[in-house]
Amino acid sequence: MALNALNETYDIANTQLEAAKKSSKVSGYFSGYYNYLKKKGDSPTDTAQEGASTARPTSSYPPNSVLRAHVLKAECCLQIAILQLLQESVMGYVKCGLNLRRAYSSYSYVWSEYQKMGADHLAFMDSDTISGVQFGIGSVHLVLSALPAKILKAISAFGWQPNKKYGFVLLNECRQSKRVRSSMATIMLLAYYTAAISFAPQIMSDVYKKTAMEILLDAQKYHPNSAVFLFFAGRMARNGLDLPLSTQSFLYAAEISRGEWAEVAVTNSCRFEMAINHMLTGNWSHAAATFEYLYEQQYWSPAFCRYAQGACYEMMGERTEAILIFAEVPQLVVKKLGGRLSDIDSYVLRKIAMFQKSGYQNLDFYAPILEFMCIWNIFPYVSPELLTEALNRIQRGLAAIQKCENIEQEQRMMELAPDAPMPDYFDERASLLVAKASILNVLGRPEDTTLDINWILDHKECILQDTWTVPYALWEAGVSCWSLDLKNKSRQVWEMALDHGKHDFEHRLAVRLNLALTHTEELGYTEPQPTEPIDDKKRFSVALDQPSTNNSIASSS
Repeated sequence: MALNALNETYDIANTQLEAAKKSSKVSGYFSGYYNYLKKKGDSPTDTAQEGASTARPTSSYPPNSVLRAHVLKAECCLQIAILQLLQESVMGYVKCGLNLRRAYSSYSYVWSEYQKMGADHLAFMDSDTISGVQFGIGSVHLVLSALPAKILKAISAFGWQPNKKYGFVLLNECRQSKRVRSSMATIMLLAYYTAAISFAPQIMSDVYKKTAMEILLDAQKYHPNSAVFLFFAGRMARNGLDLPLSTQSFLYAAEISRGEWAEVAVTNSCRFEMAINHMLTGNWSHAAATFEYLYEQQYWSPAFCRYAQGACYEMMGERTEAILIFAEVPQLVVKKLGGRLSDIDSYVLRKIAMFQKSGYQNLDFYAPILEFMCIWNIFPYVSPELLTEALNRIQRGLAAIQKCENIEQEQRMMELAPDAPMPDYFDERASLLVAKASILNVLGRPEDTTLDINWILDHKECILQDTWTVPYALWEAGVSCWSLDLKNKSRQVWEMALDHGKHDFEHRLAVRLNLALTHTEELGYTEPQPTEPIDDKKRFSVALDQPSTNNSIASSS
């Protein structure tokens, strides 16, 4: 519905511009004839004085209505691009880039006219149009700066580099002007800050949290009952580790949106965030109930909401109920995006297939909800006590895998050339180890992640299903190095993660890596990665701890 409305608005603005081109020829003829008659009746002295007093005739500027139509057309492209960006798919990113390019073309035309007008711009362009173009150009720079490098190359030929600082400047000018797009500029800034922090809280929280809070508090002075700003208040409260306030803000935002045109969208978004908060506090029954509500509302991905509900039941120890819910998930997956599955639907469908392969007998080898929390990078918001419980749950899973492998090995020792295959639990162990490394990093034990991460990297050729575990393990390796103040090595490891592709949530991780790598470059950590030639048997290692010890994070070449 949003895309239809934006496309229709785009067509209306484009039609206005086409009509302006046709009318300009006729109006130009009569305007020129009128000026000819006027000059003919004026004295030479008057004509000279008039020419000296005006550096550029008013008629040489496009009418304000035309400039505003360009801004409306561009903003439609911008908002379509943002919706496509949220799809987190290759095609979505490409379409996003193309629409940003179209938006920037119109915005830059209006901006160039605005600059030509100089100090007298208000005589030819109203303040709301200026606000619109400031919002637009600032947003384009900000959104583009967050896109992964691979996507920018795939889009190709933008002809310019996004300037994040310039985007911040324009959006802040627009926000402070208190004109028609001031609120939108505030929302764009808050969306960027909260997204950047949530993608990489251990890296970006200290960078943006204070600025985001200042902008949010200023916005709430003018809009104290805005559901949108209350939603951001909930996100910022979570970033500040105040989960009760976060949940209260989401509840109030949902309550205040009742009867509004966006009631369903706001309520469902708030419910999803509340489900996340319930998971963060270990309130699995409330989380399961909330995911069930979202499934009934067909929110985002019904298949994922059902999967998450079952995963919460599994954490409560209600395995029978969890299995019954898991069994419904494959029927809920809907193909879209040109016949392809979305990242989240593809992920849950594959996980259910892995559960069903053993007839749900090996669920002890998995921790589905903890795996999701690791991928979404929300362990930093969990209390140390609950993290310790989660760590114990993962340890039990690893022990169950080890026990099963021992039994199978003993059976194989009973006969020569046994028909039974070798134990193959690489995927199950890898997913548990990535979650374990993530928890250890949050608990302030980065030096304890070395063996777990190295195991994943050493056995990456054996991990055939959960291939996402390898690049996500490299992300955690970079976080470990960051915690140990080895920031150059963090950058090197994160660059290694970029070399992996075609895995679950590839583009989500790519955005996270882009944010972290950009931040390291801004801090001046640009030491090049070692380039010594290495053969197939030599391991490339990155020391994780101080040089006086021998721990390392290593990967097979």
